Amino acid sequence: MVLCPLLWSTAGVVTKQLDSAESFEVTFWRSFFTAVSLLVLLPLTRGKQWYKAVPWRSGALWVSGICWSVMFSAFMIAMVLTSVANVLITLAAGPLLTALVSRLATRHQLPSRTYYAIGLAAFGIGYMFWSQFAIGRAGDIAGCLIALLVPICGSIMWTNAQVQQMKQTQPSSSSLDLVPSVFLGAILSSITMLPFALPLQATAHDVAWLGFLGLFQLAIPCSIAVICARVLKAAEVSLLALLEIVFGITWAWIFIGEVPTYQVLTGGTLVLVALLSNVLLGMRKSNG
Repeated sequence: MVLCPLLWSTAGVVTKQLDSAESFEVTFWRSFFTAVSLLVLLPLTRGKQWYKAVPWRSGALWVSGICWSVMFSAFMIAMVLTSVANVLITLAAGPLLTALVSRLATRHQLPSRTYYAIGLAAFGIGYMFWSQFAIGRAGDIAGCLIALLVPICGSIMWTNAQVQQMKQTQPSSSSLDLVPSVFLGAILSSITMLPFALPLQATAHDVAWLGFLGLFQLAIPCSIAVICARVLKAAEVSLLALLEIVFGITWAWIFIGEVPTYQVLTGGTLVLVALLSNVLLGMRKSNG
């Protein structure tokens, strides 16, 4: 699961390489190439007739697909309306929302260490960006509300995956593969974003980079994350996904010279401490 936010975090550095594509067009091309990439990956991993095995009428599949679509699109729309700091602080609510939704849906109590880790990680991200957080410009509130759709949809999606996995343990239940929901989400997102992306202005150079994002920043890691959700609890998946912020700051530091402030380094350290503590204490409990 750590590999997923590592790949997700490449978006910031890659978009700095673009010539003319911006906001909605970036979202359209990224979603489009995600769908194209999965049209290649799914036959390779599931056979040429993979689409026949997909339960297209399954409500769970469409719930995940719509959630992926909203997440692919809402993040960029929020970035257009408000500041990066506002968006990232809003995303920090993801693990807590996921823990609450998962608790309501599955009735399973998370260990105390996970709640502590969620709180510490959220505090770390808040400490990183709170000084830049501001609701004063037109669009700030709307941007934050749209950004909130990302953790809300994430909490629904990861909980949906956990519920489906629990059902599969029952003798009468058949296996439901939710990886195609990423493909469904990419299709829905690209169709939704196309009207806002016109007229398309991306150069061949831009399209090449956006193709990279479609394959390596969305198609591969999102598919892996769905598979990881079969094993990890929904809140743990959402908690580990916060590493995207830490990795993204690191890539910007290494490749484009954006030196992080003391607050960012301290907050990032708190996030890492929270994640490592949750994993190590979990391993200690399982071994003891």
